[in-house]
Amino acid sequence: MPKTPKQPSSRLHADRPNRPIGDYALIGSTHSAALVHCGGDIEWLCLPRFDSAAMFASLLGDEHNGHWTMRAKDRKARVTRRYLPGTVVLETTIRTAKGTAIVTDFMPRPALDGTHEVVRIVQGVRGTVAMHTEFRIRFNYGGWCPWMERRDGAVFATAGPDSVRISSGVPLTNENFASFADFTVSAGQAIAFSLDWFPSHLKPPVTRDASALLARTVAEWSAWTGRCGYHGEFREPVMRSLLTLKALTYEPTGGIVAAPSTSLPELPGGERNWDYRFCWLRDAALTLYALIGSGYVEEASAWRWWLMRAVGGSPEELQVMYGLHGERSLTELELGWLPGYEDSRPVRIGNGAHGQRQLDVYGSVIAAFHAARKAGLADMDKVWPLERAIAKHLMVLWKEPDCSLWEVRGEPRHFVHSKIMCWLAFDRVIASATEYGLEGPVERWREVRDEIHAEVCARGYDAASNSFVQYYGADTVDAALLWMPLIGFLPIHDARVQGTIARIEKELIFNGLVYRYRTEKGVDGLEGGEGAFLACSFWLSNVYVAMGKLRKARALFKRLLALGNDLGLFAEEYDPVAQRQLGNFPQAFSHIGLINSAHALVSAAGGVWELADLDGKAASKKTAPKRAAPKRTARKTPLRRPAARTPRR
Repeated sequence: MPKTPKQPSSRLHADRPNRPIGDYALIGSTHSAALVHCGGDIEWLCLPRFDSAAMFASLLGDEHNGHWTMRAKDRKARVTRRYLPGTVVLETTIRTAKGTAIVTDFMPRPALDGTHEVVRIVQGVRGTVAMHTEFRIRFNYGGWCPWMERRDGAVFATAGPDSVRISSGVPLTNENFASFADFTVSAGQAIAFSLDWFPSHLKPPVTRDASALLARTVAEWSAWTGRCGYHGEFREPVMRSLLTLKALTYEPTGGIVAAPSTSLPELPGGERNWDYRFCWLRDAALTLYALIGSGYVEEASAWRWWLMRAVGGSPEELQVMYGLHGERSLTELELGWLPGYEDSRPVRIGNGAHGQRQLDVYGSVIAAFHAARKAGLADMDKVWPLERAIAKHLMVLWKEPDCSLWEVRGEPRHFVHSKIMCWLAFDRVIASATEYGLEGPVERWREVRDEIHAEVCARGYDAASNSFVQYYGADTVDAALLWMPLIGFLPIHDARVQGTIARIEKELIFNGLVYRYRTEKGVDGLEGGEGAFLACSFWLSNVYVAMGKLRKARALFKRLLALGNDLGLFAEEYDPVAQRQLGNFPQAFSHIGLINSAHALVSAAGGVWELADLDGKAASKKTAPKRAAPKRTARKTPLRRPAARTPRR
């Protein structure tokens, strides 16, 4: 069993530079999200959308850049926290010598009038607890000090297009461009606070009852959790990961953001700081598998339609990522007034990688549509013309260099993983055509698929090291090559695949965790290093399952589980030396990896792409792992799943 995660620091007034990324919790409304430090500070909040300008940005600066504190006045108070079961409602218990209180933080679904809320309820449990709360609203990522006024028993803050109403169960004092209160909560007493965002040109909305909102929010999340179809050994971490994916979903469109944060560094003090509040195409197939395999067909369908709308019938203009509504312009800017998390500059908004050529996304899109078709999602015939257009465009484009799935900012190269994902695109479009009787130039697609396969084996393989390499002519390896056997490009026990896995283990595993590639080689055009990439370690666990090394796969998976914080949340990366999480948080890609690895371990199927046909490219019985489950035969009719009985949140 993994070690029990450590509770967050019990010091409520720790110095800001010593606030590890793992000390934060996520609350969300499926429109936006906030990050709450274990000491009681909401340090990151964007409303009304994930990608809106933050009004609390102290996460990337200090308290003068906006925050909302809710803590005990006793500096020796001890805190513990948890999510209410099956929800993303955060419950923090504060214990002092004189009493115990619970702070419940949540974000309800927006009101019909478009109001977005953050609610904090302080409830006395035992004795009395002296509390302190403080608001400091700073719109535009901590850059704008708002106009403040008190009216109708509340405090209002306005700047530009944004207005916020702060409703408090205790009187607030305004001083030094902040609002604060010292108060006492006694056993049986509940004091509610609410922050309501609304457009500044409109009248303030009607205040909603905090207790009723809490009951409704808990009921909605619990109903959603009850639809989960995963009942295996790892249900608790899988359920928490699914809840995190749901919380990162922008409900109006079905798009899923990579993370709710920007510029949390891959190495403190470094420049690898990116904005992840957008939707990446490469997550498509993995997300669909995670959702469908766990019983969430509605969410998978919504993601499928978002994907189709975003691509928009123009494969020549296919982007790596899009905005929440499918926006294509994600101009990257630097915010010079923010010093960054632990002085990690620059702080960026937008993402310049949206203009890169990344060939792997074509394979991700086609594989996603094929997985959706096999899962029985409705109206997949409407997607087929787009798939054919993508395949036609890719017939020529696959020969070009690109920036790889790692979005390198150095010289474009012929990355091997990108080529095998192009192979995957043709392999899956062929599978869809042959299995479902769809029209298309199948023989021509087979020719291109086989041409890609032959070129990769000739130019992407290094006989001297008996391994595939990062890009044509490279002397380095890449953890993305772990996908090669999982998608069926070569059988798991092919000598070249075995050599590649062995080289990844030798050159990219440090302190038991997998790094993406050797950054010191300069291939990505950036300075400094990074942590171990958690998704890569989950991929290695899948590879071990495919090899039949189930004991080794389980050991790695359980070690990875122990790296999550006390709430089961994972960032993008982990530093095994400093023993801390790194990068944007929480990271959808890490949680997707966890879900799919858990499914692979339970089924021993040996790959995250089990829902997709390998079109004759799967390992033969002679080379299949002894302990792996037999290969499923191709279905002639879509896989039918029970319809969800509970309405979507």
